[in-house]
Amino acid sequence: MAEPLVRFEGVRKAYGPAASGYAVRQLDLAVERGELLTLLGPSGSGKTTTLMMLAGFEQPSEGHILLEGRDIARLPPHKRGIGVVFQSYALFPHMSVAENVGFPLEVRGVPKAERAGRVARALAMVRLEGFGDRRPAQLSGGQQQRIALARAMVFEPPIVLLDEPLGALDKALREEMQYEIRALHQRLGLTMMYVTHDQAEALTLSDRIAVFEGGLVRQLAPPREIYERPANAFVAGFVGENNRLAGKVLAAEDDLVRVALDCGPEVSARPVDCGPPGSRCWVTIRPERVAVAPVAPQDLGEGALAATLQEAIFQGDHVRLRLALGQGDEARGEVLVKRPVGGGQLPAIGGPAALAWEAAHALAYAA
Repeated sequence: MAEPLVRFEGVRKAYGPAASGYAVRQLDLAVERGELLTLLGPSGSGKTTTLMMLAGFEQPSEGHILLEGRDIARLPPHKRGIGVVFQSYALFPHMSVAENVGFPLEVRGVPKAERAGRVARALAMVRLEGFGDRRPAQLSGGQQQRIALARAMVFEPPIVLLDEPLGALDKALREEMQYEIRALHQRLGLTMMYVTHDQAEALTLSDRIAVFEGGLVRQLAPPREIYERPANAFVAGFVGENNRLAGKVLAAEDDLVRVALDCGPEVSARPVDCGPPGSRCWVTIRPERVAVAPVAPQDLGEGALAATLQEAIFQGDHVRLRLALGQGDEARGEVLVKRPVGGGQLPAIGGPAALAWEAAHALAYAA
């Protein structure tokens, strides 16, 4: 296999005395050439610190950061040759678009004639030909973001780092720019490291996702694996919506475990990191994997769970249902269901319902 473009080896970062805690506790991570790797996690999880250490704006307390096999952990930012795109865009307001994009070339001593050609090509990459004479203030937020991308790519860096680059945009423009960045990455074969706390953004953009929590990478995998087979309870709860039901492991059955839920019923699930019989666990099931029908308790089929519909909210392409497991005064525990519009008859609010899901889609984790 080809050597990764970037490798973090035993990297730790402490702010102040190490005893007060590490922002990054133990990082061993490789970035492959040509991939878009997203660092995903809540605020304070270590993802932005990781990006800033690679860019050179933060120094690791321990460990090595290798770029194309060379340790750059102690190099200043301007000697690393890495493109960086910030959430604030960081464009110079007194410069034209062309001058902004050409600035990295100017500080590298690229002749003026060559700069003009490379700036024109960079603007063409982001579909902003003809905008070179404008000032940043004359551009929309999306156009300014593209200019920041062009500036980060104009000197042909080995990797482009993007720190929450779409955070200041409205929802529609944010989604449009996600596809723009993805298409640019695929068309040019760029290597990108992208930081976000937005799960949907990470799933849309990434070749792989590194999920951060507490200064550690909790899972590193392609988006589909992250979503469909989270490695632990934190990832299951953080990436996308998930029903989480507490219970106790009763027994192992082939590739499944049988779990007695605290809210009453027993269910089967695939064990991921749950303990032996008698141990506490969580059973998770995605809302879109749960089937629901208006069925009275006496008519429940095998494996179906009795429930009561508490709320139904129309959300355009789907209806969001909130149900309590059980009936009447015995209703307890809550399950969220996402039902496509036109997906059949719904229970009445306060009325009986039957819930069911395939055991293979339910996952069991240690509590």
